[in-house]
Amino acid sequence: MDAGGEAARQGRPDGVPEKFWDDGAGAVRVDALLRSYRELEKRLGRSLPLPQDAADEAGRARLLEALGRPKAPEDYAIEPAHPMLQSDPDINRRLHDAGFTQAQTQLVYELAAERLLPVLDDARGEMAAERERERLARHFGGDEAWRQTAKQLRTWGERSLSPEVYATLSASHDGVLALHEMMRRAEPEIVGQAGSGGLEPSEDRLQEMMRDPRYWRDRDPQFIARVTDGFKRLYSG
Repeated sequence: MDAGGEAARQGRPDGVPEKFWDDGAGAVRVDALLRSYRELEKRLGRSLPLPQDAADEAGRARLLEALGRPKAPEDYAIEPAHPMLQSDPDINRRLHDAGFTQAQTQLVYELAAERLLPVLDDARGEMAAERERERLARHFGGDEAWRQTAKQLRTWGERSLSPEVYATLSASHDGVLALHEMMRRAEPEIVGQAGSGGLEPSEDRLQEMMRDPRYWRDRDPQFIARVTDGFKRLYSG
């Protein structure tokens, strides 16, 4: 038996694609292999050439555009992730210079909305709270007077109001003033109304309350508690 008959009996060798194998001849189809090789050469010849060096701006631009970068920064189609984060021409120009694609640039804006906006919201909240504190300090006669007033308001509010009502009133300038007025009306014997507008108890008023029959004769628990609390606030630092 000749070599061709022996190869045909053995079949296509492993690693030889079926299109390159002639079962009848039991041999590789050289003509098909050559055609495939020539097609591969043509495709490689049409491939995008890489930039020759760092100074090859045209080559770099061709490569980046092939990868998805728009031709100009103005061509980015940004969908704002938040009204505060609109497309910015200067940022887009810098991203374009860095070779960012459309998808990458969109991701930059989305990450800014995800990461930066919560930080900005916290900062705005802190600034607003500081402005409220300054307004209250001016209203009550200065920082020290406001610190004392805030302490007394907290004691009275937590004792006299529901947690929800106290939290709501103490969260704003107007709410604190309303809380101050509520305390003044609830305990006129203790809360002074003259001077700086603070809530300092008056020792004369407390002595007067102790002469009240509700204190020494009836031993009214609520009335006694108000007098005791007044002395605590008067001498608490």
